[in-house]
Amino acid sequence: MRQRVVPLLAPPLRKGHPNEIGCYETKARGMAVLTTPLLNKGTAFTAEEREALGLTGLLPDLISTLEAQTNAAFAQYQLLPDSVSKNIYLTALHDRNEVLFFRVLSEHLREMIPIVNHRTVGLAMEQYHHETRRPRGVYLSIDHPDAIEKAFGNLGAASGNIDLILATDAEQIFGVGDWGVGGIEIAIGKLAIYTAAGGIDPTRVIPVMLDVGTNRESLLADPMYPGNRHARVRGERYDAFIDAYVRIATKFFPNALLQWEDFGPGPARRILEKYRGRLCTFNDNLQGTGAVTLAAAVSAMRICGTLLRNQRIVIYGMGLAGTGIADLIRDVMISEGLPAEDATRRLWCVDAHGLLTSDMGDRLQDHQATFARPASEVKSWRPENPRAKVISLAEVIRQVRPTMLIGTSGIAGAFTEAIVRDMARQTDRPMIFPLSSPPALAEATPADLIAWTDGRALIATGSPFTPVTHKGITHVIGQAENAMLYPGLGLGTIVSRARLVSVGMLAAAVNALSSLVAVRLPGASLLPYVDDLRSVTVTVAVAVAEAAVAEGLAAVKLADIVQQVQDAMWQPEYRRIQAS
Repeated sequence: MRQRVVPLLAPPLRKGHPNEIGCYETKARGMAVLTTPLLNKGTAFTAEEREALGLTGLLPDLISTLEAQTNAAFAQYQLLPDSVSKNIYLTALHDRNEVLFFRVLSEHLREMIPIVNHRTVGLAMEQYHHETRRPRGVYLSIDHPDAIEKAFGNLGAASGNIDLILATDAEQIFGVGDWGVGGIEIAIGKLAIYTAAGGIDPTRVIPVMLDVGTNRESLLADPMYPGNRHARVRGERYDAFIDAYVRIATKFFPNALLQWEDFGPGPARRILEKYRGRLCTFNDNLQGTGAVTLAAAVSAMRICGTLLRNQRIVIYGMGLAGTGIADLIRDVMISEGLPAEDATRRLWCVDAHGLLTSDMGDRLQDHQATFARPASEVKSWRPENPRAKVISLAEVIRQVRPTMLIGTSGIAGAFTEAIVRDMARQTDRPMIFPLSSPPALAEATPADLIAWTDGRALIATGSPFTPVTHKGITHVIGQAENAMLYPGLGLGTIVSRARLVSVGMLAAAVNALSSLVAVRLPGASLLPYVDDLRSVTVTVAVAVAEAAVAEGLAAVKLADIVQQVQDAMWQPEYRRIQAS
């Protein structure tokens, strides 16, 4: 068992006797024990622990079990009236008793992932600075870059005792947009899923808020807002701040995986391109979204008996998600031997201004430029608006005759009946992925797609949808949920101590995820179920670690990869607490 770090903002814990795995020693007594989330067991402290730790009379006489506490906590959770109340309840439980929190979360992941990590967190963040919450993580300000080293030093964590650092600048939070310093809740929620679904030790992770300002006027005008009260800093000063963060974080914790979360599309892609060939780093919005979407595509191609390099792919919506999907598809095609130019030519990307083309001028953003088609190529196409030269999605479908259509636009109903029927006329099994969520924003519903293609469409969505029965076949709709992939990717990277997160490791994660689907069954889902994420995580982590070894990126020897992955997974169980 690896030595554990001092939990953030908690009294010191020390590992117990070597023969007592999971036993901790602490000098804390009485209320100091009960107010330390990783120490606190509530009514589950044994009689011996209560006596030794000065808890006599501070708890009811009943000695409970973790199982009973878990059932009671979930029952209380179910009584709450809405998602925001449930998020606040889980946050309070996390702040009070970490083991119980992770036990509840791990047993109810399907229901709780949206509560701790998706749009609900965005709603909860709107109340962030109007509530008194237990601080978690590290807050770094662009106005005080000289304090970064002191901030990490104040954690008191040894260099080898941190596995994962997740940072956000909160510019583009799903469902909310820019929410400034409150974005730390996104990092905390994401790390909670890493632990519950992936077994990443919660004492070996750090959430980081990179406060570069905010452009949200309501925050800047709010006297209670605790973040930097100025517009977001851009350009060289921003890049220098990110570089200082990376340099100091890797100096303190050289073995840690650095993850980026909810940055704007431009900065996100620029940061990833700058550092991914130099250190172990990953962006879930770009690479995670790309990988889970590609896993659905791989399942669909297994059904069709075709290859990625043979697809004609249209992506509608070129923000963070669309860019990430396009990037990874292109990278994987290149890694499989397709020249870069040919790989790029398999992708047609459409945004608010229509098909991305080389003559769009300042309408073409930096992160989109890679995928702009030559203007000469589309000279004969019919623009929707001749004056503005906007080439619509419908025209792209007509001209390209795609085999795969991916939606990340957030525009409900964008995949119209006419568009889908046109696509279905040109390919036997159209692969159609309306990934925008919640369901109200989906580009099309599975029921419509099945009807418009006479049951031939192969579908994955960004939100949960009920199965669709058509002509006696029940089509189970796979949900492209990133939590199926990033916990396993992170765990495999950590176990192998990989120097980088390579395209090969991402491709291994994609293939492992797809391998869990029985594609021979008519109407089968293209992706596995969210219910048993821990078993999915093991499969993905093993594949990622094997790829790291094969590519010479692993810093440790892995004699039995499956066993080592399983052994590395932290379990939400109470450890014996011993007074020192």
